[in-house]
Amino acid sequence: MHPVTWVIWLAAVVIAISITHNPLYLVVLVLLGALLSQGVQSQEKALQVPISPLRFTLFLVPVTAVFNTITSNWGTTILLPEIQAPWFPALSYGPLTVEALVYGAINGLVLSALFTVFTVFNVAVPVRDLIRFIPRAFYPVAVVVSIALTFAPVTLRQLRQIREAQAVRGHRMRGIRDWLPLFIPLLTGGLERAFQLAESMTARGFSASSGPRQTLYTRLGLTTGLVALLVGLLLDKVWNITLWGRLGMALGAGLILTTVWSLGKYATYTVYRQHHWSFKDSLVLSGILFALGTLWILEPEIRAYTPYPTVTLPAFNPLVGSALLGFLSPLLVYIKKNKTFDVKT
Repeated sequence: MHPVTWVIWLAAVVIAISITHNPLYLVVLVLLGALLSQGVQSQEKALQVPISPLRFTLFLVPVTAVFNTITSNWGTTILLPEIQAPWFPALSYGPLTVEALVYGAINGLVLSALFTVFTVFNVAVPVRDLIRFIPRAFYPVAVVVSIALTFAPVTLRQLRQIREAQAVRGHRMRGIRDWLPLFIPLLTGGLERAFQLAESMTARGFSASSGPRQTLYTRLGLTTGLVALLVGLLLDKVWNITLWGRLGMALGAGLILTTVWSLGKYATYTVYRQHHWSFKDSLVLSGILFALGTLWILEPEIRAYTPYPTVTLPAFNPLVGSALLGFLSPLLVYIKKNKTFDVKT
């Protein structure tokens, strides 16, 4: 799919997670994200997540539930009464309530859902596609950021290969000294990759790039934009002149964006893989907007669930639950590319 489609999908799911605290809807979003993550990984076999989203959810939800139960004493349904230990205050705690336990579990579901969707986005969208969203004026910075972001995955992949090679040779990890046969090849391989990368970037003329030209007009545009943005912020937040303050901030932001865009015209680069908007992107976008719009419009009191002051069973609208399947629409693209994939939990 087009990278913009994935960015819209990520933003829509994050908004859906943020506006609902209904645990039933959150469970549906986690399951949909885990299924989509498995489908994307089955197609992008070179990229595997370090931990399964479902396993992360099963670990995080009990931890957040227990932590919130211990630290929060609100609620009317008592699990354990208050205990006072004057001789050791650390053992003293207030009443443990079911409401605090449920509220902590809901927060764990929110964090798990966010982890799941960002895992899917990280696997589905390469770093090189995200770098293209950076303005051309910051092209050298974008190259450095892309190198930095790919450093950790490449190092972990090389460490796994070294461990497998050493295990074939009979190497076993028994103490600190046993890390030396892993550390030395890892360090040597990292230095070799760094030299090869530096030589390849020099051969492509990266070191000879002078960057975008800064003329008097660009400096004047940036300075005027920053001043207008600052004055508008002061008018809006300090002197409570809302209209003129927001106009000043909009004018300053527009001047800065226009100046950065004009600087980007002088930065030339070659794109080897062009992304074109297709019908499948429109189809996926329709499913995403339908799911988010249904959750946003239908029965907002159901998604605004809270266990306080007394815990109750959360309501569930089957229509909204079915509409959330629209967030699973990117999976149709991967099913079309790869007819079958294994679903592992």
